[in-house]
Amino acid sequence: MRGAGGTSGGTGQFFLGLMMMCGGFYLLLNSVVVSSAFGWSTRLFGFGSVGITGGIVLIPLIIGVAMIFYNARSALGWLLALGALAGLLFGVIASLSMSLRTMSAFELICILVLAFGGLGLFLRSLRSQAREEAAEAV
Repeated sequence: MRGAGGTSGGTGQFFLGLMMMCGGFYLLLNSVVVSSAFGWSTRLFGFGSVGITGGIVLIPLIIGVAMIFYNARSALGWLLALGALAGLLFGVIASLSMSLRTMSAFELICILVLAFGGLGLFLRSLRSQAREEAAEAV
């Protein structure tokens, strides 16, 4: 029987590392607070002193959708609609703000040790153990 990942690595290390990694990254991502400043009057893009807001980006979207409903083969309509959707998506993602919730240094160190210690253990289990055992015997 082969070990983790078809190598001679340890299956126990694989599952222990996987559990530690999943628990640590879950706790780390659970500690991230995501907020957004996106709104109708929020400036998404700027060209000098001119700001383009979320509401202004909807105008080409509306025109593009109307052109698509009038003629589904309208390249300009598809370009306007998809460009406006891409602009809205980019604007929403660009307006996101992420921060860690308040926690003690002990909590953060425990989370990081779980996440990255588990990652190291997981990756070590995927390596072949035969070379290491032969090197130790010499």
